[in-house]
Amino acid sequence: MADEPIISPDTRRENRIPPRQAQTRKWPVLHAGRVPDFNPATWDFGIIPVPLVDEAKRFTWDEFCALPRTKVFADMHCVTRWSLLDNLWEGVATGELLNHVKVSPAAKFVMVHCEYGFSTNLPIEDFFGSDCLFALKHNGADLTPDHGYPLRLVVPKLYAWKSAKWVRGVEFMEKDRPGFWESWSNGGYHMRGDPWTEQRFRDENETIGRGDL
Repeated sequence: MADEPIISPDTRRENRIPPRQAQTRKWPVLHAGRVPDFNPATWDFGIIPVPLVDEAKRFTWDEFCALPRTKVFADMHCVTRWSLLDNLWEGVATGELLNHVKVSPAAKFVMVHCEYGFSTNLPIEDFFGSDCLFALKHNGADLTPDHGYPLRLVVPKLYAWKSAKWVRGVEFMEKDRPGFWESWSNGGYHMRGDPWTEQRFRDENETIGRGDL
């Protein structure tokens, strides 16, 4: 079981609020579409096997819940300009996946797949950050459905749309490609999303050439 929490580095900043953000005391609810139903008997979490992972891996709900737990103390920053400080998350570290599959060194990016075909992309070094986890609990209680129950990704160093709700699996990629919100048709959010440099939206002149997507 998780014991002492990992402290997210950004919580040690003298000013914990990124540029043009405002602190909130309540946790706003924001998502596209309805909250999905959850059936623990049919839910699973998958690691897509080809071409950058040695074998397919699937976890049932019970198997995923039995994985080693970790806790993370971190802040959350939404691209819509609110920041929620002092969150205590509990779940499974993203790095735990490396104990179950072998990922090729050619993998440079990750696509996180969620319910309803939602997805978000991340650089692999952000995904495997020491303070990143698949959260099951928030501040000691199970996540609520509106906030991602049964499972959400938490990547504290990036804007909160990268901390995708209702996660069902991951895909390792050699080249980056946009997820749901990063696609031009859905708003063109930034391919990375660093709140400290205000990477809110994609730029037509981004160095990630469209031929790489």
